[in-house]
Order: sequence, then C-alpha cells, then structure tokens
Amino acid sequence: MNRKFRRNFFLAFGVLFILLLVLIAHPIFYLVKTAWNDRNQIVSTPPGKINDASRLDETSVAKIWKIPANEKAAEEQLAALLQFARTNHLKVSIAGARHSMGGHVIYPDGIVIDMLPFNRMELDGTNLVLHVQAGARWSEVIPFLNKHGLSVEVMQSNDDFSIGGSLSVNCHGWQFNRPPIDCTVQSFRLMLADGTIVKCSRTENQELFSLVLGGYGLFGIILDADLRIVPNEKFRIERFIVPASDYVKTLAKKTSGTNDIAMVYGRLRVTANDFLQEGIINIFHRLPSNNLLVTPLGQSKSRELPRVIFRGGVNDDYGKELRWNAEKYFSPVLSGDIFERNAILYEPSDWFSDHSTNSTDILVECFVPPKQFEPFLAELRKIIPQNHADLLNVTVRDINRDDDSFLRYADKNIISLVMLFSQVRDATGEEKMSKLTQEIIAAALRHDGRYYLPYRLHATPEQFNEAYPQADKFFELKRRYDPDELFQNEFYLKYGK
Repeated sequence: MNRKFRRNFFLAFGVLFILLLVLIAHPIFYLVKTAWNDRNQIVSTPPGKINDASRLDETSVAKIWKIPANEKAAEEQLAALLQFARTNHLKVSIAGARHSMGGHVIYPDGIVIDMLPFNRMELDGTNLVLHVQAGARWSEVIPFLNKHGLSVEVMQSNDDFSIGGSLSVNCHGWQFNRPPIDCTVQSFRLMLADGTIVKCSRTENQELFSLVLGGYGLFGIILDADLRIVPNEKFRIERFIVPASDYVKTLAKKTSGTNDIAMVYGRLRVTANDFLQEGIINIFHRLPSNNLLVTPLGQSKSRELPRVIFRGGVNDDYGKELRWNAEKYFSPVLSGDIFERNAILYEPSDWFSDHSTNSTDILVECFVPPKQFEPFLAELRKIIPQNHADLLNVTVRDINRDDDSFLRYADKNIISLVMLFSQVRDATGEEKMSKLTQEIIAAALRHDGRYYLPYRLHATPEQFNEAYPQADKFFELKRRYDPDELFQNEFYLKYGK
C-alpha cells in the first residue's frame, strides 16, 4: 500500500512538473523570441530634413535653428530670425520634442525653430508656481521639482514632451477630475510674428491666452510660462476588473463621495477574444501627509521585461493575451500598491515605442460624453476588426470641461479613449490607417464626441469642422494676429486654408 502510494505520488508529481514546464516554457520562449527580434533599427533623419514621432513625415526644410539657451540672446536672435523669414518669404514652424504625429512642427522648405535648448526653470515655492522656459521637457521639470517635495499638477502620462509643446496641444493626463493643462497656466510670454513680446493671462491679452493654449504654434512662439504646481504625494492604488459595459458606472461609483483621489486611468482588453469587452480601472488615493515629500527619484527602473511583453502583442494575439493577463493578474503583485506622484510621472514613452524600420506606432484619440462610452465602444468593436487593424492598447481617461482654450476639445466633461495602433510604414499602411481613422472619428461624432488634433491628419476637413465648430473663427483670428501667415505647419495647410 505504501509503495503504491509513493509510486502514484511521484507519477502525479512528475505529470504536474511536466505540465508546469510546458505552461512556463511557452511564454518564456515567446518572450525570448520577441526580445531577440526587438532591435533598434531607427536611423537618424538626413541633414536638411525633419520628421516627427510618427516617422512618416520626413520633410525637407530650409533651416533647423536651435534657440540659444541664454534668454536675452534668444529673444534678440528670434526677432531677427522672424524678420529674416519675412524678408525671404519663408514660413516658420516651432518644434520641441516633436511628439506630434501630423506635421504640426513642420512646414515644407520652411524654418524650424528647435526650442529644446531653452529650458531654464525657477521656483516660487511660496506661491507654488514654476517659471519654466518652453523648451524644457517634463523629464527635466520633475527631478527639479522633486528636490523640493513638489510635483506637476497636470501633464501627459509620460515625460518626454516639452512644456511649449504640451501647452500648444493643451495636453491632458491621468489627473482625476481636472480639465486639460491650460487650467494650470497662470501666464506665459509670447513672441508675435513682428518680434514683439507680450504677456498673456486670463486678465492680460486674454484672447491670445485662449488661442495659444491648444493653438498648435500658429500665433507665435511661447517663450516661457508660469505653471501652478502641487506637493509630491504618496498614493495607494485600487484596481477593479470590470466588464467594459460597466466601466463608466463603476468609475462613478468608486470615485464619488471622496476627495482623496489624485489620478485615475483605465485599460481595455484588445485581444481577439473578448475584444474591448473588459477593462481595468486604476484609482490612486492620496495618503495622509503633513510634510512635503522629498525622496530621491532613484535610477530609472528597468523596462526591458514590460517592453518585451508589450511589443510581443504586435500582430500576435497570443502576445496580447499574455500582456493582458500579466497586467490583470501579476501587475498588482509585482508593482505593489504604494506609489509616489513624481515616480508615476517620471516615465518616458520610448520604453514601449516601435523601433523597427517597417512599422510605427500611431495614436488615435477620441472623446465622448460618459453616457456615450459604451455605444461608442460597440461601434469600435466592429470598425477595428473590419479594417484588420492591429490595436495594441487602449487607455481610458476622464477629463473635466475646459473653460480656457479657444479650440477646445473638452466643451463638457468627457471620457477619452487613447488608442495605439501598429501601422506598416508604406503607402498601403497609410491608406488603411487613414480609412480606419476616418471611420473611428465618424463614430465619435455620431455619439456627440470629437477627436484629438495632435495626431495624423487623416480626418477630412468636413470632420474637422464638425468636431471643432469654432475652427473658422480660430483661423480668422490667426490671420488677424499673424496677417502675413508667418507661422505655419502642415496642420494649418490642411485645415486652415
């Protein structure tokens, strides 16, 4: 009896061990293969040309001019450069980190102003205001503020972007119950087309203040800005797995009746099985604190494994399933449940971006009222598979009504769906992506929504005007403030003429 028991025990143990090896071997082999094939194949843009984050907009330009770091020299030389452009009938575009995807920082054969060297910062700790030049990136701002126990009030979910670029697209992020970044701007200085410098705020040059925030560099050059800042804090995260049809209802229930919520974001399942049918809601609660939180940001954490898991989902449903299960089941165990605000924001987008020569990652973002979230999703469940599109990720955000920006996308409280697609970098891929984007935008418009403007210029002029009915007045005012139309880009060429 004892011998038989031992034999059966070892037999069962052996079978379980083999099954465990099989279960572990498949994902390990898959991840090793993905890592092996994940090579950085991106080549530098040739001299005399410029591109943006899409890697689909390589364009010849007359000059790429780096602004001097010194403020006085920068202002004098910028004014002279604008005069040179007018005299020589050249157009001017303004670039920071160039993370827009539709030629918003490019004008063919024009002058591109590279603002990145212009990155000085000063802190008014008493009034919690950061004075920052437009070329600074958030990756420079966050460590600067962190030393003082302070943090950014509203920004994107990654830190690669410049301050001037963020204001020009009127960005938003995971910050809960907040409008876009324009609500944090106290004032900024703007160089107009004639070289003069004006201060813009809610009380001084208010119309320009409204036009420039979300104005895509068409009214002048943002030199610097005064931004409201907040204390750095510790958060405790709550995660909820919900049917996508219950996302809005669950979010409202879990966030009502409390004022301790700092950030919220969601993910949607993108696997072929249960496509866009399941979601994860992440809610960050503030932990009580009486002191400014001054801790080192530390070394940038390794993103190699998360990158491999993410990139493994490109054109591969097993990879998408693997990533979803990792985020759903293992992320809470591996990441823990206590986070610092600055550590969350101090994260580059490059860790997950496409580094291959044959394809690129393209964003499409739409906004709908909360009540239209599920009806809009129902259309996406049909549109995306019908177009054989490779959807890698959907992030969900809530955004409060924007009362500051003229060309506003948040004219009411809205839900944002940030969709990341993998696209082949050829004419066929561009044609397919254009068709898909137009169908997605059409669906958003049918549900009282609109789309975000910093991405590929695939929307038709009719769709643009329907989504932004204030556009005609916006471009009329652009030509009033810039009568020679000195500041131009490909966005203006398509929709503003």
